[in-house]
Amino acid sequence: MTEATFIPKSYKNTLDHGSVSFKAPSNIALVKYWGKYGEQLPKNASISFTLSNCFTKTQLSFQKKEIQEFDFEVYLDGKREEGFEPKILKFFERVEVYLPFLKTYSFKIETSNSFPHSSGIASSASGMSALACCLVEMEKRMSKNLSTALEETKQKASFLARLGSGSACRSIEGDLIVWGAHEHIEGSSNLFGIKYPYVVHDNFKNYQDTILLVDKGEKQVSSTVGHNLMHEHPFAAQRFKQANDNLSKLIPILENGRLSEFIKIVEQEALSLHAMMLTSEPGFILMKPNTLEIINRIWTFRKETNSNVCFTLDAGANVHVLYPEGEKVSVLNFIKTELKPFCKNGEFIVDMTGSGAVPL
Repeated sequence: MTEATFIPKSYKNTLDHGSVSFKAPSNIALVKYWGKYGEQLPKNASISFTLSNCFTKTQLSFQKKEIQEFDFEVYLDGKREEGFEPKILKFFERVEVYLPFLKTYSFKIETSNSFPHSSGIASSASGMSALACCLVEMEKRMSKNLSTALEETKQKASFLARLGSGSACRSIEGDLIVWGAHEHIEGSSNLFGIKYPYVVHDNFKNYQDTILLVDKGEKQVSSTVGHNLMHEHPFAAQRFKQANDNLSKLIPILENGRLSEFIKIVEQEALSLHAMMLTSEPGFILMKPNTLEIINRIWTFRKETNSNVCFTLDAGANVHVLYPEGEKVSVLNFIKTELKPFCKNGEFIVDMTGSGAVPL
């Protein structure tokens, strides 16, 4: 399959005006993607848990117009956010060939997040996936092909979301999503995310993710800059191999339910991601002192209680505390008594795996 697969031939129907709404979740990678090439293509495959409670709601209103140009406004929680519009313009420019109707409509993009603004949780994955779903639904109405296979619809939404934010392609479906071509995962592709196609043990069903909000400010170094620093990184090739090898190792672990082996890989991946940041040129640090304190306390708690709790990190200071559903009571008690003091204003978000984007 190539990019040309997603270029439509023609539309049978013209829409004068209307609106489409979707809710799409964020996701947390277990095997990390860090480093890309071409147009938002990953240098290694990744796998993520789709979340449930951290999501973006987007309503896309459209009005037919005469002048052929991009025309849109973005609103967050009812307030115009012109600062977001350059990123949407870049997205529209990238996807126009796959959505040739974009210049023939005026759009109003109204969006809101379930998590606090500037909470340190990346909203690009949930936001771009929600917008991509809205655009694909609009195209579906224009093609009058309402019976289009659901799989094809989700595939195009994932493909488009990737062009807005790489990890957004993993937020269309749930609960385990693979993005990036991998020799041991059938159907995997650099162009879009797919549902993990193999057996998953009950230990990983309804997996819990409590997100500790260590830092709520804007990151010192953006993910885009961080990805670009991988181009000349001295350890890049070995890191890409490590990630793909870890994904291979996860396949039997996900089937047999060995939580101890799962923990080793997930935590190694988190620390490897930040090791790449530390050893970039220039190097940078996104973790905070409280990030390290939380990690050490998780290690101590796990050793003392034989818990299966573990951590992972995104490209930021916040800590995602992962644990099986059966340990929810004990781990949440641990978080409230020992880890909460290291969160900014004591804030954390209790989440779990989810099923992906849905229309509203």
